[in-house]
Amino acid sequence: MCGIAGYIGNKRISQTKIKKCLNEMEHRGPDANGVYTYQFNAKHNVYLLHTRLKIIDLKDRSNQPFRSGSKIIVYNGEIYNYIELKKELESFGYVFKTKSDTEVLLYVIRHFGWSGLDKCEGMWAFALYDENEGSLLLSRDRFGEKPLYIYNDNDELFFASEIKFISVLRGVKPKINYNYLNRYLINGYKSLYKKNETFFQNFEQVPTSSVYFVTNDMKRFFTRYWNPQFEQDESMSLEEAIEESKRRLIESVKLRIRSDVPIAFCMSGGIDSNALISIAKKELNYDVHGFTIENSDARYEEKELVEYAVNELSLKHTAIPTHSSNFIENLRNIIAQHDSPIYTISYYAHWLLIEKIKAYGYKISVSGTAADELFSGYYDHHNAYLYEIFNNYPKKYDSAKKAWQKHIQPIVRNPFLQNSMMYIEQKSFRDHIYLKSRDFFKYLKNDWFEEFEEESYCTSLMRNRMLNELFHEVVPQILHEDDLNAMSFSIENRSPFLDRYLFEHCIRIPTRFLIRDGMAKAVLRKAMKGIVPDKILSERRKTGFNAPLFSYLNLKNSDVYNYLVDNSSIFNIVHKSKIEYLLNKDQLLNSESKFLFNFINSKIFLEIFE
Repeated sequence: MCGIAGYIGNKRISQTKIKKCLNEMEHRGPDANGVYTYQFNAKHNVYLLHTRLKIIDLKDRSNQPFRSGSKIIVYNGEIYNYIELKKELESFGYVFKTKSDTEVLLYVIRHFGWSGLDKCEGMWAFALYDENEGSLLLSRDRFGEKPLYIYNDNDELFFASEIKFISVLRGVKPKINYNYLNRYLINGYKSLYKKNETFFQNFEQVPTSSVYFVTNDMKRFFTRYWNPQFEQDESMSLEEAIEESKRRLIESVKLRIRSDVPIAFCMSGGIDSNALISIAKKELNYDVHGFTIENSDARYEEKELVEYAVNELSLKHTAIPTHSSNFIENLRNIIAQHDSPIYTISYYAHWLLIEKIKAYGYKISVSGTAADELFSGYYDHHNAYLYEIFNNYPKKYDSAKKAWQKHIQPIVRNPFLQNSMMYIEQKSFRDHIYLKSRDFFKYLKNDWFEEFEEESYCTSLMRNRMLNELFHEVVPQILHEDDLNAMSFSIENRSPFLDRYLFEHCIRIPTRFLIRDGMAKAVLRKAMKGIVPDKILSERRKTGFNAPLFSYLNLKNSDVYNYLVDNSSIFNIVHKSKIEYLLNKDQLLNSESKFLFNFINSKIFLEIFE
């Protein structure tokens, strides 16, 4: 895991800017750094910058930029199946001088071309320059675990792991994208990856599952190396779905605990993190250390479940309690580090958790990201499941509805999701996603509103919603925050559920298997029987890494309150009276709490970057 940055174009970048950029990049790679420069036939100049966090092959021989023949690479990520790929390449006569995955990745591309990326199982963002061709190739992994931002101009291209690195190399402060800021304020985090934009104008990301070519005459084009098929296999039995899920998840965890440094696990009381922890502990005999956010709010408290799992599995465990001290100061530091507002309060809690993981000396954290999108897990999945059963298996609908009424309706808080007929009555209904956005629209001084939109991946309502969450609405946001939180403490984050072969299996599972007796993740729960403790498997309540805003925000502190209503450029966008109204309410709705958090983030963001 590392930091990368670079440039190709007709300008020259000063050594002062390069050194400053390397200093900015140090948190992503404190163990080594390097720079490659080249001029191609007086046509363009090339700069590749790298800072290294040593994870695999800790020797300096694996430092970057890394060269093989005419090809030079700077790379951020892990190719988890590098051992298997190395053996294949050795059969073609390749001789390796390191034990790193970097060298393997470079040889894969040398031998198979860019399409060889489809052989790689891992997470990555890299830049590869070929001196003979004068061409640059940029690429990101299938699910976008690793970031790669670009700033495009007619005759030049900047790229980097973080926007701030590009700003330093350009020597120009980025301009805020106010339309994107409005989107965040009103529609929330789920709206942010519907379009390839960022909080700054003219910055975007290299698309996932793709390579981005820059030719020697600065022409640019994208192509994809992975195009998954979104079709269910109705001939698959429940037993086959369970056994294959088990096998592939175990294999994914096995690959992702490959490391030359110790690994910590983010832990909650739910099945997602506990599936990974239990596999690592019981199936792979890994000495697991779990880290948990602990708070006193009954809606999010999982202490009993966590302690049960810790005792059952004999884990090392560290709990991090919520507290309100230094909230605004910490938030300011995180926003400056992220080059953006934080998407949800969960990622303030996650930042505190990663801080503790760093204090214990770990360089890798493991999280349960994407289990909900692969196996089902959100409350609206139950409504979508009822739609699927009603339309495709009507004889099973009454029992499915009764299970929902018994187990889900009493615990779901979103008012729209309390209607079992929500999708049955209106298949296109999505108001529960941008909840109360039409109300929050009135908080703005300017006339701004954006309707909900989604991609069409398949004909199944439920699976299409899950795929939109995986590729646009939830997982990209989690990965963005996971990466920036972890790398701010020089820690690599790994997500075993984001495995290509696990995904390709899960998308084929018949929808009717996903929820059973009002229980989401039915296939995953059955697959983990005998591995995950039974009490975890039977828990229906969804909590995860979450905490209420007022666990951290203390409005009784006059300094905090006064800061929030102080004159600020945010009040050129938002009516101050609306914020004062929220701050003085006895109790906020969940949607109001989320808006208030977005407001606080936006206020700080503008103060830092405007």
